[in-house]
Amino acid sequence: MSYTCKTIATPVGQLTLVARQMKLVAVLWENDRPGRVPLGPLNHDPHDPVLCEAERQLGEYFSGHRDTFDLPLDFHYGTEFQKQVWNALLTIPYGQTRSYRDIAAQIGRDKAVRAVGAANGRNPLSIVAPCHRVVGATGQLTGFAGGLRAKALLLALETKQGELAA
Repeated sequence: MSYTCKTIATPVGQLTLVARQMKLVAVLWENDRPGRVPLGPLNHDPHDPVLCEAERQLGEYFSGHRDTFDLPLDFHYGTEFQKQVWNALLTIPYGQTRSYRDIAAQIGRDKAVRAVGAANGRNPLSIVAPCHRVVGATGQLTGFAGGLRAKALLLALETKQGELAA
């Protein structure tokens, strides 16, 4: 399987955008855990149209001018359960949060709270599929592939309708 990638600077650090077959498949963090998102070899292509559009939309998001993404996405790996969780993330409105329990209930798996947390941690499309909007039952910030500082910055951006400087 052939993947193209492009690394961009953002206010939450460098992100590597990954596409395949004209769809965005991953947004990887600068210090991402190896193997968190299983991909094949990456070919750098700064002109890939999907990656350029993702970069543009992320720039608008970070400047406070975009609250939803309009990109072709592909959750091509993962179990059916993980895909259910990742698709549920796409329904969390900008500026709002949900608990792991809320997501479990939404997908009809009330008792699968821990499994929802594990699937959330494997979300390949950070920010675009907003796993940063998922918090603990008491509202506390919990694990995040980009780090809790990045999660806090993303939530602050969304709740204050502000802008994050690069």
